[in-house]
Amino acid sequence: MSGLVNALVIVAVVALVITRQFRAHAINADRRWWLPPVVLAVVALREPGVLDAHHRVESAVLLAVELLIGLLTGAGWGWTTRVWTAPDDAVWAKSTTASIAVWIVGIALRAGVFALGALRGVHQDSSALLLGLAGTLLVRGAVLAWRARSLGSESGPVPAYGAGSRPAWKESV
Repeated sequence: MSGLVNALVIVAVVALVITRQFRAHAINADRRWWLPPVVLAVVALREPGVLDAHHRVESAVLLAVELLIGLLTGAGWGWTTRVWTAPDDAVWAKSTTASIAVWIVGIALRAGVFALGALRGVHQDSSALLLGLAGTLLVRGAVLAWRARSLGSESGPVPAYGAGSRPAWKESV
């Protein structure tokens, strides 16, 4: 994929993820929450320009810093998300104002890493940003899945469908 396509994928994923996370949504810790970040990582690693051929060490350090920022942003986002249990024992989540602050700090740090690399003459491909985003989503998903499991009633019995509802009217013959 070209850099423009990667940039469009990054913008689309970020816009989709952020808009979805600021609405309350049910969390299912058993589903494959790790699959979208893994797909993003595979797409990022397929590109040959992840490391600059002329500045391998510097570009590897910048990539490592980008990944660290991504992992920390994901952890911060996961821990600042409000998680609660509904009366039907479903676990729900919604990002908070603190989550916005985590995103702003993460984006500012990533911009700083990019600026530092540009000052040093290191070519940075959008694959590094895509890989950092995959790390963010992976860690956030792991934190939320862990928090959902700790709130859920996995050890107790699961109520049957319709449990707790009022009885139906009896038919008269």
